[in-house]
Parts: sequence; C-alpha cells; structure tokens
Amino acid sequence: MIKLHHLEYSRSTRIIWLLEELGVEYEMVRHQRHPETMRAQADLAAVHPLAKAPTVIIDDNLMMESGAIIEYILEQYGDGKLAPAVGSKDRAEYLEWLHFAEGTIANPVIVSMLAPRFGGLGEGYAPFVEGEVVKLLDYTEKHLDNREFIAGDSFTGADINMMYVLELAKAAGMLANRPASDDYAKRMMARPAYKKAIALGGPIVPGLAA
Repeated sequence: MIKLHHLEYSRSTRIIWLLEELGVEYEMVRHQRHPETMRAQADLAAVHPLAKAPTVIIDDNLMMESGAIIEYILEQYGDGKLAPAVGSKDRAEYLEWLHFAEGTIANPVIVSMLAPRFGGLGEGYAPFVEGEVVKLLDYTEKHLDNREFIAGDSFTGADINMMYVLELAKAAGMLANRPASDDYAKRMMARPAYKKAIALGGPIVPGLAA
C-alpha cells in the first residue's frame, strides 16, 4: 500500500501524477497550508518531522524526497514503465534530468519567484540568482529543442519531476521567450493523468483553477 500525504500547492502533485500514470492504487491524505504563512501545519509535521511534501509511506518506508520517491515507486511498482532499464542507452540521461529538477534548477527558480514576497533579494544576491535562472532555463530550452520528452524517446519519471519546476516558471512568465520549453510544458499538462492529478490535488500554483 502507498499512502501519500499531499500538501496543497506543492511538489506532492508530482506523486499523484506518477501514480495516476501507473494506475497504481494509493491512499491520499490532504493537508492545507497555513493561510497566513503558507507553510505546512502541525498535521503534516506529525507525519514527518520536516513537514515536507511529498511525504509518503511505501512498504513501511517513510520518504519525503521527490526524486527518491519517483525512483522507488518505479522500481517497486512500475513494471518497467516510465524509466529506461538499467544498462539501456537512455538510463544516464534519464537519471541526470530526474535529479537536475531538484538538485540544480528548482532552488534558483523558486527563490527568484518568492523574492518579491520578502522584499527582494538585495543588490548582492539578486544578480547571482537571476543569472542562474537565465542560464538554467536557457540550458533546458536548448535541450528541449526538437524533443518531445526530457530524456530518451518516451515519457518518464524525469518529465514528471521537471514539470513541477517548469510549471512554476511558466506561471511566472519565465517561459515566454522559450518556445520549446513552453510547448513541452503544454504537452505535459495535456496528459490525462496530469489533469487527473490536478483534479484530485488542486492546482500547483495558487490562484490557478484546478
């Protein structure tokens, strides 16, 4: 049994999407953000001390890191779907992009988006973060040019992990001049399992209709 603790407007939408793509049975517990701070509340902290989403209980394992959860679910429940086989030509590229999503691109994009809420980044830090965002999104744009998927020739867990960041970037207008990334995001968001995930868990970005 897979039990997913889903926090509204969070990375845990990725895991709903993944499970819907696989057609795997799971239980979902919804958690709400604090209306003033927009942080997770005590009910999620009672499940995992870091109060992060996604938090899942899979085969008695408590996990909260998106890339690790995606890898584990696909290993245990994927039946060969949504991940290139170990030793295949696309395996390295798949792992690279699966972990690029959180290991490299997510932090600067999210920090840049949240900066206005906290009065900006300051003269010293802003050019560095903004430069990183441009460099990483341009890198992704070049990679996606004339490609249907982020890794290999088929849809994988790497697409799911990357799309959370790209949807945030799209909502912030960061893909306006990056047509390959924007078209890719639109294709991913048109997938039936993505639409089901949004219907079940709500929008990724506050203010956008589910």
